[in-house]
Amino acid sequence: METKAKASTRLVLRVLHILAWVIFIGICIEAGGIISNTVFTLILEPVNAQRLWKEIDLSNLYIYDPGYFFVVNVLISIVVVSKAVMFYLIVRILHNKKLNMSRPFNEEVKRFLFILSYITFLIGLFSLWGVKYTEWLVTQGVQMPDIQCLRLGGGDVWLFMSVTLFVIAQIFKSGIEIQSENELTV
Repeated sequence: METKAKASTRLVLRVLHILAWVIFIGICIEAGGIISNTVFTLILEPVNAQRLWKEIDLSNLYIYDPGYFFVVNVLISIVVVSKAVMFYLIVRILHNKKLNMSRPFNEEVKRFLFILSYITFLIGLFSLWGVKYTEWLVTQGVQMPDIQCLRLGGGDVWLFMSVTLFVIAQIFKSGIEIQSENELTV
């Protein structure tokens, strides 16, 4: 029965590893597309602003002010690159097999959870900042695409996730301390 549970856990971790790779690659492609198209639009061809990346049309913003166009794209890029970094860390911890189920409370997992909570906080912060910035641009008369198209939606969810991960990291930190005390007593 115990080996069946271990095999099941290994299978789930393997599937999660593959899924994390797929998501990581997809987000990297998206980040590269947004960044390269932004640079291409600003340096070479302003007409490209209407088909920046997938359904994002920022041509009205570019016509209004290329500086604002740049700021919105920087905010979008920070959010997307942060997501890519987050999934890179997930891929790395799954690849390095740092998730030891016999000793789940270890320094590597604690560090991973703290870093993940900080990254998700940054994603939430920059997403909300991007939403507020685009809302302000709309009040200035600029037609803007939907927040979801800009990849800036869900900032509050990312902030909630960062708090949740931070609490879990604190629990792991306490677990490591208790585990160390128990090893010293035995």
